[in-house]
Amino acid sequence: MGVGYTGRCVIQSQTLSDRLRALVRDVPDFPRPGIVFRDITGILGDAGAFHDAVEAISAEHRDHRVDLVAGIESRGFIIGGAVALAMGAGFVPVRKGGRLPAATIAEAYSLEYGEAVIEVHADAIASGQRVLIVDDLLATGGTARATIELVKGVGGEVHALAFLIELVALDGRAKLAGEQIHAVLQY
Repeated sequence: MGVGYTGRCVIQSQTLSDRLRALVRDVPDFPRPGIVFRDITGILGDAGAFHDAVEAISAEHRDHRVDLVAGIESRGFIIGGAVALAMGAGFVPVRKGGRLPAATIAEAYSLEYGEAVIEVHADAIASGQRVLIVDDLLATGGTARATIELVKGVGGEVHALAFLIELVALDGRAKLAGEQIHAVLQY
């Protein structure tokens, strides 16, 4: 590989994956014992790395018509908003239940420890619009599956799903069978 700029120093002969992994912090026992949280704030705080991560996601989908990027609360807002801007697409926030001010549609999904609800404005996606769903992390796939149902529920077409990180051992792809999935990093 060539030379890469991370905003801090010039790094020779490192892949994008290596550069980004070096900025992901493992936080053990968060949010509860036994979980290792992959903290992406190191990537977000490094202008070069953040740019490269957004470009890695955008480049994968740039040659396809994408009308909207749907970012899943909350880190998906950060990455999804930047991807939408890079692709010249609009942005749709997918929020936790009760946080959007106008008429919404909701989708419930299961968590390891209960159930959650996400929502989108009922008029955020027009029938036939092609949507790229973006989040920071693919784990069990529950939130992503619920987002697919929301997009389809308002008449949108899911182009693909893109994640900064995929936790392969949790097999989230199994809940997303039939969908195009892209992850920049896999753990």
